Amino acid sequence: MPVLEIKDLVKSFGDKQVLKGLSLTVPEKSIFGFIGQNGTGKTTTMKTVLGLLRADSGEITVAGEKVVYGNTPTNRHIGYLPDVPEFYPFMTAGEYLAFCGEISGMDRGEIRSRSEELLEAVGLAGEKHRIKGYSRGMRQRLGIAQALLGRPRLLICDEPTSALDPVGRKEILDILVRVREETTVLFSTHILSDVERICTDVAFLREGVISLGGSLSEIRRSYRSDIYILEPEGSEAAAALKAAFPMLTDTGSGSFTFRDTELSPFEVMSFAAERKLPLIKLERSEPTLEDLFMEVVGQ
Repeated sequence: MPVLEIKDLVKSFGDKQVLKGLSLTVPEKSIFGFIGQNGTGKTTTMKTVLGLLRADSGEITVAGEKVVYGNTPTNRHIGYLPDVPEFYPFMTAGEYLAFCGEISGMDRGEIRSRSEELLEAVGLAGEKHRIKGYSRGMRQRLGIAQALLGRPRLLICDEPTSALDPVGRKEILDILVRVREETTVLFSTHILSDVERICTDVAFLREGVISLGGSLSEIRRSYRSDIYILEPEGSEAAAALKAAFPMLTDTGSGSFTFRDTELSPFEVMSFAAERKLPLIKLERSEPTLEDLFMEVVGQ
């Protein structure tokens, strides 16, 4: 059973329709990348899942239970990290998690053990300073710890790495990979390299609907290119290959490309082996997420 299922979700603000029949299925224990340009409705979708916005029409279920606007018990299954998490600055990380646990009705012993476990997991176990002195990355890590406190089945993160430096981004992504062992992760982003690094599944949001979605590996197989990249070692090998195969296209960076409809890669390998021409690389060109995204948005 999917941990999150959205069917035909429609949402407008005044005369602007943001979501136009969005449908989405998030498999359990996946890391799901929700991809779209800024302003396409990613945050609107997430707030509707949380019951913070009323949908015009459509249905959302979390762990098989229907989401109801304004008063939904499904939020007990969800941990949420907004793009800019807010904290009480005078508290320490441990004090903040204890406060969150108490207001959610957790047992004190469970609060203590779970807080220690999570602060260790996010790299804040030895941090004694007040939250007001935390960096943006430290706040994001504390936000993840807070979102995981109640052992949710779904962790929703809204642009968790957008304002972080490369080191901070890596830290957050590494944490998301680790927490997949205990929960499903759904995070919205426009940073495609983050998605390529950790996601198992993706959905591209365009003009209020999902334009492309599914397993990342399956999508890549479906869009696999018929173009190969050939990179010989040295100018002599390059000249010999170009002379033998004039259909090779010079990229200008020391490599060639060709289509398998024009030339068999096995023919190239046999030619190079017979003449002992050194090759650095011969591989099929795999589409990047940027390639797929630009195709989806029509650019």
